[in-house]
Amino acid sequence: MDVSFLGGPQPQRGVGVVAPFDFALDRELWRWVPDEVSLHLTRTPFVPVEVSLDLARLVSEHETLQDAVRALSAVAPEVAAYACTSGSFVGGVAGERAMCAAMTQAGELPSLTTSGALLEALREIGARRVAVVTPYTRSVTDSLEDYLGEAGITVTGRAYLGLTRHIWKVPYRDVVDMAREAVVGSPDALFISCTNLPTYDVIPQLEAELRMPVLSANQVTVWAALREIGAQAVGPYQALLDPAARRGPAGMASSTVADPMASMPPMTSMPPMADPAAHAEPEPEAALAGAASPGPDVDPADGLDPGFGPGIGEGPFLDDSGGPSTI
Repeated sequence: MDVSFLGGPQPQRGVGVVAPFDFALDRELWRWVPDEVSLHLTRTPFVPVEVSLDLARLVSEHETLQDAVRALSAVAPEVAAYACTSGSFVGGVAGERAMCAAMTQAGELPSLTTSGALLEALREIGARRVAVVTPYTRSVTDSLEDYLGEAGITVTGRAYLGLTRHIWKVPYRDVVDMAREAVVGSPDALFISCTNLPTYDVIPQLEAELRMPVLSANQVTVWAALREIGAQAVGPYQALLDPAARRGPAGMASSTVADPMASMPPMTSMPPMADPAAHAEPEPEAALAGAASPGPDVDPADGLDPGFGPGIGEGPFLDDSGGPSTI
C-alpha cells in the first residue's frame, strides 16, 4: 500500500532509561509516557547480591552507569534517567549529583536519577515533610531518610516490608496498608520508594483517601525525564501531574474546601487496579526454573511463590520515630 501521503515514519522523541538488572516493571513506566515519546531501556549487569546497601552501591558504580548510557546513545535519546531509588540515594546528595555528572559525560546529554527527581518533585508540590513507604530492609530505609534529611526534608513517619528480593511481586494491598500506617505527624506528602514496586493505579486511591499528594519512584522518574525534554507525563488524578488533582483531595485542607471531592470522580470511575504481577517480566531465575506452585499457606491471588522471602506477611514495619520497629 502506498503510504507516501502520510509523509513516512514520524520521528519520536526518546528517553533513555538505565534500570537495575532485576527491574521488572517496564510496562508501568510506559503508562506515564505520552504517545509522541518513546522509552529506550537498558539494564545494568547482573550481580548475585540481594537487595541491600551493597547491591545499591554495586549497580550504581560510575563505570556501570556510563557503559549503560553509551549503549543507549545508539538510539539517540534526548535525556538519560537512572531508574533506581536506592542506587541513587545510597551516596547521599553529593553522590547523586556525581552519578548525574558521570552519565552526562558519557552520553553528552542531560541525565537524572530517581532520587534527584524525587527532590525536584517535592519542590514542585511544595512538600518539606513526608511520610515514606519502602519495600526495603531497615538499613536501606534508614539510608533513604538520611538522604532526604540531607536535602532538608523531614520524614514524619515510615513503614517498610524488609524485603531483599522479588519486590516487583508485592501486591497493591500491601502498598496501601503501608501507606496508611506511615502517614503520621502531619506530612505534606507521601513517597513510595523503589522503582521495582508497582504504584501507578494505587496513587489516585491513596491521594483520595489520605488527602495529600502521593509520589512514587517510577512516577517522579518519568515525570522529571519528560519535563527535561518539554513533554508532560500522563497520570490522571495524580497531584504531581494533574493540577486539578492538587486542588482536590490531594491538596485540600478540610476546613477551607467546601466540597473536597469536587475535582475527583467517583471511586467507581477510577482506573481499575490491575494485578501488577500479571504483566511484569519474570526474573531470570523464574524463567530458568519455572514458577513455583503456591503452597497451602499462600493465597494464589497474591501472585507470590512460597519462597518469596522476608517481609510479606510479616510487615509492614512501622517506624515513625527512629526507635525500635514494630509489626
